[in-house]
Amino acid sequence: MALEYERKDVDQPALGARPALVLLLSINLFNYLDRYVLAAVEPAIEKQFFPNHPPSAETWMGLLATAFMVSYMITAPVFGWLADRMSRWVIVGASVLVWSVATGCSGLAGLVGGFTLLLITRLFVGIGEAGYGPAAPTLISDYYPISRRGSVLAWFYMAIPVGSALGYILGGQIAHRFGWTTAFYAVVLPGLVLGVWAFFMREPPRGESDHVSGQAATRRAGLRDYAVLFRTPSYVLVCAGMAAMTFAIGGISFWIPKYFSDVRGLGDLGTVNTTFGEITVVAGLSATLLGGLVGDKLRKKFPSSYFLVSGIAILLACPFILLLINASAPWVWVYTFLAVFFLFFNTGPTNTALANVTHPSVRATAFALNILIIHMLGDATSPPILGWIGHFHGGNHWPWAFGLVAAMTAAAGVLWLWGCRYLERDTAAAPTRLSNTAPPGGFSSNAE
Repeated sequence: MALEYERKDVDQPALGARPALVLLLSINLFNYLDRYVLAAVEPAIEKQFFPNHPPSAETWMGLLATAFMVSYMITAPVFGWLADRMSRWVIVGASVLVWSVATGCSGLAGLVGGFTLLLITRLFVGIGEAGYGPAAPTLISDYYPISRRGSVLAWFYMAIPVGSALGYILGGQIAHRFGWTTAFYAVVLPGLVLGVWAFFMREPPRGESDHVSGQAATRRAGLRDYAVLFRTPSYVLVCAGMAAMTFAIGGISFWIPKYFSDVRGLGDLGTVNTTFGEITVVAGLSATLLGGLVGDKLRKKFPSSYFLVSGIAILLACPFILLLINASAPWVWVYTFLAVFFLFFNTGPTNTALANVTHPSVRATAFALNILIIHMLGDATSPPILGWIGHFHGGNHWPWAFGLVAAMTAAAGVLWLWGCRYLERDTAAAPTRLSNTAPPGGFSSNAE
């Protein structure tokens, strides 16, 4: 079981902060690698299970992503509630073991069980990731003070573009050489090693990075405390904006390889996966790290900097999403790079805002509810919706599908810019924002 210890200086990183960040970043890397292997090998899976390519094939394949997201978002609040009450490292370790085994079993569907087994294993991958999702960022928030939290969370979330890209690249290359089932087997062993490692990590003191300690940090939250989250404007707006963004990213990332390869004829699937993966690594990694750094640097001058930089950046992504629809090479790859860059720029700042406006005793649940909201309204539905639009009545309507993606990114930008007026006040109030101490707040209040 994870150990606990006392912390001496709450304005500096807690003991063991760097090894913890390395482990959590590594786990997050395999988290997204596991998730996007499916997108990379989707055409190969479709050819095996739907060889005659019926009109409903894209919708059924989109449901594989939906199955993962449904189990992920529904069970996340349960694990968030547990993470507010027990060792988060134990939850992290168990979760990684579950999703790693389930990912390996996804490959078995190509040999036994068929499409039904594949759906079931994706459900269990979602359950495993649901335990990790709420616990990991709250651990980082307790290891690092607010002044450094944005940059550090950006390092943690850089695993999203890098892991996603590796999923495309490795998944595509392994599937091309050894078959799509092997792509799932390849990620099992590293996940098992990382999961076991988590059981030996130390639990950081809750709340001290926010200058909250003692009974206030360790009290068990009740229903009224959770209700306070939805009376916190910054929390509501960050979740709403992230839901719109997640709809866009989830849909476009699932269908981009197929669209570029089969519809646009920009190359075979392996080539498209590799190119798109390389773009995602460079653009996503640089944008994620830069977004966290800019958010932290501007915070002293603009207290709402996390919302400000997120809103502006994602609005800049909209025209490039529209431009890549019909552009020819090499410009299509330039527009793809810029769209990915501005889509990922908000990752660190928005998650930092979410952490900063929530009390430590409900923070894991706040992240869990965020997972439920953004995926229920976002990428749990976008792959089948975009697949249905793209092949409406058997035609090629992908420009309309990607137009919807651009509209959702614009909505996210508007919501985050709206949140600028509340973020400073909500951050300052977070250490005392529980049901018996919460200051009055709402969308009609003036930011202080």
